[in-house]
Amino acid sequence: QVQLAESGGGLVQTGGSLRLSCAASGNFFSINVMGWYRQAPGKQREWVAQITSGGSTNYKDSVKGRFTVSRDNAKNTVYLQMNSLKPEDTAVYYCRANYSYWGRGTQVTVSS
Repeated sequence: QVQLAESGGGLVQTGGSLRLSCAASGNFFSINVMGWYRQAPGKQREWVAQITSGGSTNYKDSVKGRFTVSRDNAKNTVYLQMNSLKPEDTAVYYCRANYSYWGRGTQVTVSS
């Protein structure tokens, strides 16, 4: 069993940066894949980025070059560094472990 808690969201202007954190409790080393997803108002939840236990990363095309996902095994935490933020990045951001466990989300709002 894994519990996830996101933090780090907030209000930022266009071009600004935020770093989201996803703290995992339980068996962190059982997590093979940690993904970041987002859901904007009136839209379906979408995949944004992911990192494997081996450190391999993948990104949605629209965030490549702006977002970076990383993990700190010592802290049982996965991060999403978001730079050059745009209004269309506004959403609730969720982390997900092994395509099964979800956090409760953190709101990111980018003002124009």
